[in-house]
Amino acid sequence: MIFKCKNCGGNTVYAPEKGGMYCPHCESVDSEELIAESSLLQCINCGAPIEITDYTSALRCGHCGTYLVLNERVEGAFEPRRILPFHVSRQMAVQAMEREFSKRLFAPSDFLSAKSLEKMEGIYVPFWLYDFGADYDFAGEGIKVRTWRSGDTEYTETSYYEVLRRMDVDFDQIPVDASYAMDDGIMDLMEPYDYLDLTDFMPKYMSGYYAELYNQDAASLAERAKGKAREASEELLQGSMSGYMTVRPLRKNLNLAQTDTCYALMPVWQYTYRYKDRQYLYHVNGQTGKVVGTTPVSRAKVLAYSASVFAVVTAVCFMAVHVIEIL
Repeated sequence: MIFKCKNCGGNTVYAPEKGGMYCPHCESVDSEELIAESSLLQCINCGAPIEITDYTSALRCGHCGTYLVLNERVEGAFEPRRILPFHVSRQMAVQAMEREFSKRLFAPSDFLSAKSLEKMEGIYVPFWLYDFGADYDFAGEGIKVRTWRSGDTEYTETSYYEVLRRMDVDFDQIPVDASYAMDDGIMDLMEPYDYLDLTDFMPKYMSGYYAELYNQDAASLAERAKGKAREASEELLQGSMSGYMTVRPLRKNLNLAQTDTCYALMPVWQYTYRYKDRQYLYHVNGQTGKVVGTTPVSRAKVLAYSASVFAVVTAVCFMAVHVIEIL
């Protein structure tokens, strides 16, 4: 499917800065009209062949530039229940990159050039969101140590306490990405998202972006979600036991019950930069603007900087020697 402008026939896209559909051709807002035809072989706008992977659900035609949403990959079993629309525009993502990396002294000169940043793409990444009910039964021995001095004598008092905790916690929407193409560690670093902005899925939010359907089903990723729930449970437990020097566990029983699963799409800007035959990937959270990535180091800049520092030090030493000789 594609979304065409009722006024000029151009391709309308979802524009975060406007909070709605926008036609970049005639600058109309909310003028979209759904063209529901679909093809996995050719662009329904110009008829040119399109290249898709096994999981592509939205893309841009390489010939006419039209953004296509593939019907059969966003319907039925592949229809997301929820979507978090982009809040950060391309320009805002570029600005976030510049704030994060512009002061990196040894980054290559073209790292943040306009030409390089044109390669930045908005992608909806498939996620499973898991709900868990947690029941945590804990018993341990807490130790407190008090030291004081009286006269010339130092005293130490060690006290032992029985520590009991029983926690019932509901975890809502623990995210796990379901994309082979996206590194799990990077997607974890993209968090947190504000799930209050999740909305019911509508294909129009995908117009203007690339997207994938889920590569792995919910059951196969459940253990990753449970691991996050266990970690969060442990943090809550530890936070409730402040004041002790140490706590020795005697009983730890954590039971997790999965109560719901939701297939959702999350917004990510991705920037690919090649330097010295190596590919560097950068990601910007499409809702919060959080940036994840590390800059390459230009050896030429390092050498130039080292040479300039050496020249300054040499000049200072020469001046110092010259003054001594005069004296």
